[in-house]
Formats: sequence, C-alpha cells, structure tokens
Amino acid sequence: MIWALLALACDGPAEEVPAIVYPEGFPELRVPADNPLTAEKIELGRYLFYDVRLSGNETQSCGSCHEQELAFTDGRTVGEGSTGELHPRNANGLSNVGYNATLTWANPILTEIEGQLLLPLFGEEPVELGAGAYRDEILVRLAEDPEMLARFQAAFPDDVDPVTWERTIQAIASFTRILISGNSPFDQFNYQGNAAALSTAQIRGLSLFYSEELECHHCHGGFNFSEASVHAGTVFDASFFQNTGLYNVDGQGAYPPNNTGLYEITADPADMGKFRAPSLRNVQVTGPYMHDGSMETLDEVIRFYERGGRLIESGEYAGDGAESPLKSGLVAGFELTDQERADLVEFLEALTDEDFLTDPALSDPFK
Repeated sequence: MIWALLALACDGPAEEVPAIVYPEGFPELRVPADNPLTAEKIELGRYLFYDVRLSGNETQSCGSCHEQELAFTDGRTVGEGSTGELHPRNANGLSNVGYNATLTWANPILTEIEGQLLLPLFGEEPVELGAGAYRDEILVRLAEDPEMLARFQAAFPDDVDPVTWERTIQAIASFTRILISGNSPFDQFNYQGNAAALSTAQIRGLSLFYSEELECHHCHGGFNFSEASVHAGTVFDASFFQNTGLYNVDGQGAYPPNNTGLYEITADPADMGKFRAPSLRNVQVTGPYMHDGSMETLDEVIRFYERGGRLIESGEYAGDGAESPLKSGLVAGFELTDQERADLVEFLEALTDEDFLTDPALSDPFK
C-alpha cells in the first residue's frame, strides 16, 4: 500500500514534502519544484480525480476512464469522452505514471503530468471531459461545496482563493504521481527475496522475457518494464518510440491516417507509426492492447511479436507489418512452442499487483 506509506499523518505544514517509502528496487520520483508533494494536496487530488463535476456535463471524472481495478485504464478498445465522442486511442493505464518520460502514446513534448492534464480537461478534438466551455462554472461548483473548499484550503493554505485551475491541476497531478505499483509476485521474487513468489512456469517465462532471442526487455526493461522511464536521478533523454509493424497499409510502412503516432507531432516520415513503449506492469488487466486497442489478449500480442509484425489480409488497412521498412529492428520475430508461449503469458500475469488494484486509499472516495 504505497499510499499508506506516504506519511498521511505528518504533523508538519502543508508545504512540507511527505516522505515516500518506495518499493524495493524503485528509484525516487522526479517531482516538479513548483509542485512538491504534500499529503493534503494528494488527498485533494484523489477527490478531484473521481469528481464528475470536473466534466462540462457532470457525467465523467478522470476515474471514469482510469478505473483502479483495471490499473487505471478502462477496458475499452478506445476511450469515450463525456459527450460520447470516441478517442482514436486506447486509454493508458496509470501504473507508475509518475515515472513516464513522456505522457500519452506518442507525444514527445508532454513530459509533465501537469501539462498532459490540459488535454483531457480542455481538449476538443476529441472532447474528453469537455471542461473548456465551463471553466468558470466548474470552479464555482467546487468552491460552493464546503467540504471540497476545505480540502483546497488545507492543500494550499497560503492562497486567498485556492480554487483555481492551476491548483486543481497541481492536486490531480500529485495524486496520479503517487500511483506507484511495486508489489507484484515478480517484485516479491526479484526484489524482496521471496523465491516462492513465482511458479516454475513463471520463472521459465521470465527467462524467455529477458532472453536475447525474444528481446522483450530492450523495450520493456528496467524497474518499470518500459525504457521510456525517468526518475529523480535521470540525466539523459528517455523518450522512446518504436514502430512495431502493427500496420503497413501502403507497403511503405504507413499507419491508418487517424493514428500515425509520433509522425503527427514531428511530420518526419521516419516517425510514421512510432508509439511509446508502455509499462507492462499490471498488463494482465489493461487489455485490449496496442495504441488502438486492436488486440484482445496477451496470447495474441505475443503471437504478433513472434511473427515480427501483423498481417492484415483484407480490408481498408490490409498489409504485412513484418515487411514494413519503418519497423524497429527489435521486432525481428522468433519461434515459440505452445508451452513457451503459455509460460510467457504466465510471467506477464506475475506483474499484476493486487494490492495496487485494491488499495482503498487509491479508490473512489465518493463510493
């Protein structure tokens, strides 16, 4: 229970940064100097994260698309906003989001949670929470609630009027930053010294995962199972985007026009189809998979990488991703027996942190 370890009962002033006891093997979070963590701010952020009043029509909260039992994703193929508009991409899980080098699937510019939050709150293409046209009204909704006002005042005691969008965003960012998952069976085995935490099949799967034949760990390595990870001591650029051969609609590596990945930001043809390698923590519960939710099961995902790219035989997006000239050299393909494939799935399931998925301190306080 990482949240329980976050000194909620500290007696110091609100601006005092609470001590976080990190899981074994985890480095210190990178926290913006202008938004230090405090227990009061994190608790306010928890309430705001689950508050439907933050959406224009009061039908959705952040938690509507980021459900705790699903590692803070939503189980949908693609996200659906408060007005029913569909997002072109699958909702990201938030396990260890505070360690992400970049936020969202394919934007190298968004490196801080505070900046990323502007998109679901105020973005219009597509509409998510749809707060843009209701900015003032939403703040009134919050300020007129005595309990919520008291939480703002506790979190920002030096502010005459703390109920602002800047403070709202800082609080939500603080809550999401401490969504730390690090007590899976793998963690118990690898970091905590519990040799019995993994089954024989899971240990075989672990060996496959870290083998040079499969090369999974080159994209999904490190403590967070993503090379696109940073922490307080990081001194290099950890942005990491790869084309995995999921599509090849024109024989030249093209992806569907509404989902071209990093290319949408850079306009560099070499960036076509490049997406961030997400963390695999809690991957058992974060399906469907890929940036567009186009794969249902972990077995399907493994077979895709085993082939070295996806073959779509007919339809609008027909093409052989294995033949894409833009595909990463890390997706070279390999061969597995049925037993090896099952072992690899077993290992991925051992990255599930049940404490994280059920911790009441991370849950919806309105329920």
